[in-house]
Parts: sequence; structure tokens; C-alpha cells
Amino acid sequence: MSVTGVQGEERDDFTRDESRQIRDRSLRLLGSLLRPRRNRVIVTMIVIVVSTALRVAGPALIAFGIDRGLPALLDRNDWMPLSLIVGAYVLSGAAGAALIAAYTVMSARLSQSILLDLRKRVFLHTQRLSLEFHESYTSGRIIARQTSDLDSIRELLDSGLNQLVSGLLYMVFTAGALVLLDPTSGIVLAISLIPLIALTRWFQVRSQTLFRQTRVASARLIVHFVETMTGIRAVKAFRKEGRNAEQFGEHVEDYRHANARVIQLFGIFDPGLVLIGNVTVAMVLLVGGFRVIDGGLALGTLLAVVLYTRRFFDPAEEMAMFYNSYQSAAAALEKISGVLEEKPSVPDPTTPIDLWKARGTVHFDRVRFQYTEDAVILPDLDLEIPAGQTIALVGTTGAGKSTLAKLIARFYDPTEGAVTLDGVDLRKLHPKDLRRAIVMVTQEAYLFSGTVADNIALGKPEASRDEIVRAAKAVGAHAFIEALPDGYDTDVNKRGGRVSAGQRQLISFARAFLADPVVLILDEATASLDIPSERLVQQGLQTLLADRTAVIIAHRLSTVTIADRVLVMEHGRVIEDGTPAELIAGSGKFAQLHAAWRESLV
Repeated sequence: MSVTGVQGEERDDFTRDESRQIRDRSLRLLGSLLRPRRNRVIVTMIVIVVSTALRVAGPALIAFGIDRGLPALLDRNDWMPLSLIVGAYVLSGAAGAALIAAYTVMSARLSQSILLDLRKRVFLHTQRLSLEFHESYTSGRIIARQTSDLDSIRELLDSGLNQLVSGLLYMVFTAGALVLLDPTSGIVLAISLIPLIALTRWFQVRSQTLFRQTRVASARLIVHFVETMTGIRAVKAFRKEGRNAEQFGEHVEDYRHANARVIQLFGIFDPGLVLIGNVTVAMVLLVGGFRVIDGGLALGTLLAVVLYTRRFFDPAEEMAMFYNSYQSAAAALEKISGVLEEKPSVPDPTTPIDLWKARGTVHFDRVRFQYTEDAVILPDLDLEIPAGQTIALVGTTGAGKSTLAKLIARFYDPTEGAVTLDGVDLRKLHPKDLRRAIVMVTQEAYLFSGTVADNIALGKPEASRDEIVRAAKAVGAHAFIEALPDGYDTDVNKRGGRVSAGQRQLISFARAFLADPVVLILDEATASLDIPSERLVQQGLQTLLADRTAVIIAHRLSTVTIADRVLVMEHGRVIEDGTPAELIAGSGKFAQLHAAWRESLV
């Protein structure tokens, strides 16, 4: 898999070419975020440039006041030059403060707009990605992208970016003013840039790797925490608390160690900046002092030059703190850009074919499917499911039943061949037509936050309350819903309003039936139901599956009896095909399974 793939998310040992690819990927994302806001960026930059110029003017005005204003006052008792200089100093300070305030507001609005855009992109894009991505990219890692990674970028935009822009401009303008006032002192400052650049470059190279390691360690920490909490029932059932605590401790230690190495790096970088700055100020003062004695430099100019030199290095520490935020945000942007550049393995058609009135005929045309090169699930499948027919898929675990269902629902595309609906390749259907025509109910019935009625209405958002109630009655869910504290208005996540696994499945049935698809897939959807509930659902199924193509996958053979046709699968192939009565009367695999099931009931 490429460096942009999901496997690359857990690495921190990229080659130079891979690092360049990641950097280019991140820059593309950054450019796409800034491009729609370029006018606002330009206006904000103009404001900060002007405000920085006004801030830098201070020492020059002080030098002018000492060298020109004070002599005029002392020699001729002329207050005008000094008054003008003091007035200019006050006005520049006030104007600079006002522009800084304006820049702070403008940059904050700009950063929040970028963050809002980025959050939406991550959320919408991860929804669009195919099931294959979500099965390989854990929920904890997605949560890390939306939380810790975006928080790192927020910190950079909220404070670090201000430090960068104002600090860089301040250093450039300060150096320019210094050179204009005294080129000789400018040469001393230029010489100091050699160790400054060398130290900064060393810090940049080392910190890039270290900050990437902290992001990886942070993501692993979040993933472990989320997986532990989401699987807390299994943790409790198998007494895995001790082992989980050990693993979590290892991840915490890795994260602490990664951060400790970053702190050690700053322990060298920060003092190095201070040392270079102090030495440079001392050299400027020494050289300038001798020149003042010789009459080659005015005292006010020397004072301004020393101030400029000191101020030149003042933003250096801020730049170091910015680089802290920058490296953390850059590593986070790498992760986010990797997710955003993932392509759906089941892409939408470029020129979709409209399916105005689907009948429900499903055909597998020489379909071959494999998850990996070594794992062929369906070697060569030809299958015709006529419209309105209910088929049951039977077979041992791994026989390919669920894979067949996922291909019909187009959660995956076949490796070879085609799956068609009414003669149209599913890959050519518009997603809305496909989801309207085909609905799948899985064993894991998921209920979203909200009321029972809201969850049923997912199948048809515009449905009336009467339609929701009729759907619930059809699958036998009405009685238990009415018994809930607030009936159909019960919040499924509030105390007293929670429902059992079997009841959740019934609600998901009502949701699917309300959608009224032409093809309904039940992937072991009765596994969570007790016997009375299953019988109640079967009564509803016999009515609701009439004139509808249905594919039922079930280990319970009681569910198979309502099917028109049974397909027995083994190693991705159909080894038996017939009505339930025909196969029971025979001596094949299904007859053996049915006989064993009957014996288990005695």
C-alpha cells in the first residue's frame, strides 16, 4: 500500500521520497483550504505588514529624537522637532495597537473558518469512503483525526500562526531598519545569522521526526482507549482489565518518551537562541561603542541599533514555540491529508444510469471476488434471483454468504464479472437509486441517538407517524414500543428507555420495511431474537416479503422455511439449489443440516 494509504498511518520511519510525498500531499490540502479565502488572507496580511512597520518605527524615532530633537532643544530652545517626534511615536504606537487588534480578530475568524471547513471535510469524506476503508481503519484512528489532530491545527492557527507571521515580519523589518540606520552593525547581525540558521536547521530536521513520533504515539493511545471502551463487555467477560492496563501503560510510556525527547530538543534549541542573541547584542554594543568614541556613530543611533538587535532576537523564542506548534500541526495535517486522499474502493459512476422503476431481478454474471490476493471468497459465481423471489443462503461460516449479500448491496465491487439489478450493472447505478432499491439489515442492529420513531423513520425520513406505526406493527414491534415509557417518543439512549438486543433488531426491521425496497437483504438478522420474537417477525416477513426480492442469511433453519428457494454454499460455490421441501427430501448437505436441527429441538 502507498504511503498515503491507511497502513502508513502507523509509521514514523518514512524515506526521503515518502516524506516528500507526504509534504506535497499536506501542501495540496493547505492550498485547497486557503484558496477560497485568498482575499481575506491578503487583507489580513496587509494589516499585519502595516502594523509591524509601525511597531518597528519606535527605535528609529527614539534615535532621531536623541540625535536631532534634543540638540535643537538644548542649543536653540526649539521644542518643535522633539514634539513632532514624540507625537509621531505616540501615533505610531496607537495605530500599531489598533491594527494589531484588527489583525487578531481577522486572523481568528480566518482560522475558525478553515477549521470548520476541515472538520466538515473529514466527516463527510469518511462517510463517503467505502466499507473496506472502515473495516481496516479503526474508529479510534478516525476519532484521533477529528480530535487530537484537529486540536493541534487549531492551536497553530489560533496562536502559533500569529507568532510566525508577526515574528518573521518583525525580524525582517527590524533587520532592514538596522541596516538603514547603520550598515556596519548590519554586518555584525548578518554574521550572527550563520549560527542562527545552522541551529534552526538542525532543530527542524530533528524535530520533524520527533513530532511525527508523538502524533503516532498519541493516535495509538486514543485507539487503545476507544477500542477498550467500545468493547467493555468483552473486557469484563474475559477479565481482560489487567492486560489492557499493561498495554495502555505501554502506550502511555511511549507517548511520554516521545514527548520527553521533544522537550530535550527544546532544552538545546532555546538556550542556543538566547546565547546567539546575547553574543550578537554584545558585539554590536562593543563595535558601536568604539565608533561613538571615535565620532563615527551618533549616540542615539547606537541606542537604536542595540534596541533593534535585541528586538531582532526577541521573536526567536516565540518562533521556537511556534515551531513546536507547527511541527505538531504539520504531523497532524499529514494524517488528515492521508485520510482525505483515500479514494472509495466502490466509486460512484461518472455517468449513472437512472433506474426509474426497479423490479428486483438480481444476477451474478461470472463473479469472482477476493479481499486479498490470497483470499478468494467467490471463485466463479453465476446466479439468477428472479424478481419477487425469496431465497435463503445456508452454509458454514466462511462459505461466502455474507460476501454475496455485501456484493448485492454494493458494499464491495466484484473483482471480476458483474452484479446486475434488472440487467443494469450496480456500478452504473446512481447511489440514491441503489440505496432506494436495495436495503440490508445486519445482525448488529444500530440505533442512533433520538426517539424510537426517529430511528424507524431513517428508512423514510418524510414518513408520517401513521406510516411509522404501520411498519412497526408489520414486524411485530408495536406492542413493546407502546410499552416503553414514552412510546414511540422514547429516547433510546435515556435511562429507562433502553431496549434489548432483540427489540433493537425489530426496530431495524421496521426501519427497513418502511424504506420499501425492491430487494431486501437479511444478514443473520434474526440471530438476536428470542424464539417468540422470531416467530412474530416471521409472521410479518411472510406478508412484507410478498412481491419483493429477498435474500435471507440465517443459521437458524426456522427462518429458511419462509423462503421460496434455498441455496447451500460451500467455499464460495452453490452446491445445492432448490425449494426447502425438495432439499429436505433429498440426501444432500441441507437435508443433513435440517435433520440435525430437528433433533436439537427434541
